[in-house]
Amino acid sequence: MRRVVFSVIAVAFLAVAAALAGLGSGRNSDPAQAEGLASLGPMQQRLLSGFARSVLEERVDRTPRLQAQGGEQQRAATMGCPVDRGSNIRVNQDCVNHADPDLQGRSQAQNETAIAQDPNQPRHIVAASNDYRRGDSSCLAYYSRNGGRTWQDSGGPNGFTRGTAFGGTARQYWQAAGDPSVAWDTRGNAYLACLTFNRGTAVTQNPDASSAFYVFRSTGTDGASWNFPGRPVAESNDPAGAGATFLDKQYMTVDAHRDSPFRDRIYVTWTAFAPDGTSYIYGAYSRDYGESFSSPRLVSGNTTLCSNTLGLPTPQGACNTNQFSQPFTGPDGNLYVVWNNFNLTAPGDQDNRAQVLLARSTDGGNSFSAPVKVADFYEVPDCVTYQGAGEGVVCIPEKGETQNSIFRAGNYPSGAVNPRNRREIDVTFASYINRHSNEGNGCAPEGYNPDTLLPLYTGVKTPGACNNDVLISRSTDRGETFTGGEADVRSLPAVRNNDPRADQFWQWAAFDPRGRLAVSYYDRAYGDNESTGFSDISLSGSRNGENFATRRVTTAPMPPATQFDGGFFGDYSGLSAEDTAHPIWMDTRDPNLLVCRDSAGEVTLPPRLCTASAPNAAVANDQNAYTRSLPIPLP
Repeated sequence: MRRVVFSVIAVAFLAVAAALAGLGSGRNSDPAQAEGLASLGPMQQRLLSGFARSVLEERVDRTPRLQAQGGEQQRAATMGCPVDRGSNIRVNQDCVNHADPDLQGRSQAQNETAIAQDPNQPRHIVAASNDYRRGDSSCLAYYSRNGGRTWQDSGGPNGFTRGTAFGGTARQYWQAAGDPSVAWDTRGNAYLACLTFNRGTAVTQNPDASSAFYVFRSTGTDGASWNFPGRPVAESNDPAGAGATFLDKQYMTVDAHRDSPFRDRIYVTWTAFAPDGTSYIYGAYSRDYGESFSSPRLVSGNTTLCSNTLGLPTPQGACNTNQFSQPFTGPDGNLYVVWNNFNLTAPGDQDNRAQVLLARSTDGGNSFSAPVKVADFYEVPDCVTYQGAGEGVVCIPEKGETQNSIFRAGNYPSGAVNPRNRREIDVTFASYINRHSNEGNGCAPEGYNPDTLLPLYTGVKTPGACNNDVLISRSTDRGETFTGGEADVRSLPAVRNNDPRADQFWQWAAFDPRGRLAVSYYDRAYGDNESTGFSDISLSGSRNGENFATRRVTTAPMPPATQFDGGFFGDYSGLSAEDTAHPIWMDTRDPNLLVCRDSAGEVTLPPRLCTASAPNAAVANDQNAYTRSLPIPLP
């Protein structure tokens, strides 16, 4: 164990040394000296999704952070098995497993949720999440045939796939899977897209660090069962862990417009973290209901909007640092892809803006326009600087002296086309500097942490100063220009009109068939959430994309996450609105149960169940998927 710890510390030292030697360097050229997370360049580590980071990194400190306390718990459904909380409906139907204290989250959590409705029968709904019940993460699905009132689990068969790109082997086994997305076509088929990983020698004895995307189809069962094996979208074969391209953060949509020339075409976009340190956005499509996919097409093309601020290679143009893509379609068959780009400012700049870009395809995903600017945005701050934890990630610190909110919570865009006006595109995104930020009270950009390239601000912990807002930028010309393209981000509308300088994050956007825009998001505007790090879910609605009404979705606040050392709660949530609105989110109100232990950490016999305390919450909690069906609020 001592040799393992020293080895991990050495890898971490090498990664820091590489970062200090040159911010523009890519991966370490010697894979024997940098494995797992450390094999990525500094900027790639910054952009890596939370799920991929959790797959690649291994914590040196394995000491249990939580100690069992309290008495024996009842065996009721409220103590570990599915329970609804009033109008908040539990989606995943498993009972929480009892992981060892140092493995909380593993075998237990559900996060990174997605949801979609059958456009022909809106009461038929599928959802998905990173589901850890088997020990490591899988892409598991859930389905409802009664409008989301009740749910059943549906296992995604992603344990192994055919070895299409893996040396002609009969099977390629996967250690982990996640980043799920779901969609329906116009003929009643549901689809599940899944990212699969092998962890490599940073955390296992197997050097294989391959990664791939697969799509599964549910035909005739409304998401209750899926075809097997999944069909490959893109695959990266790296059995020796030599540092091949690492595939990350895919998302899927289906053109479910009956009059579209590309009706039922499936689109998947993703980020490719290449060995040269770049991260371009690619996409592929299927025109045979997910049986096969096209070769990858470059989405993040070259544009004067991007400058090579990191000095990385530019094999596909200056827009070489991207993440968090989302595809969506319009009634005319146009495909739009929106994503974050970080080629706007350099690490030494005081103004640490990034930008949201969008590209359009009018030929079914075969080619894409040059990117256009949707808006500038400011990422949430470096976590370790303000919270003393979460090194290498951004988070949303609560105001005041406590340091409870340490889970990664990066901003991303989510867009949709108005079904009543195919020229109108609304893109939502969050920004730490916005019209509600009080820069006179100390909230101002302050450059980057030179070690992590993550943004810094004044006034982060000051009440009434900084806050993260969900904003909107609109196009009325099919994505050629946007209201935020030239405007200061401080002037753009926020989806929460009456915001007491509280944080909103992890939004998703959807239009209903009548052209009304719905946006769901995490919200700290209730009670003392802004000072405790608790969160609620809100739903905002608008007829014009400028004036919004807001309604609270959750029946009570959710405490900060405690599983995964409190550092991982997913990267996104979901929303569907084919009839009423159906937000889905990761909820932390259910207790995490452990087998009771004595003061020496040994299991007490006979075994009993206990709750636990946590450094950032009164009671350790379990991550579960919840949803609610409600009308879109309108002003």
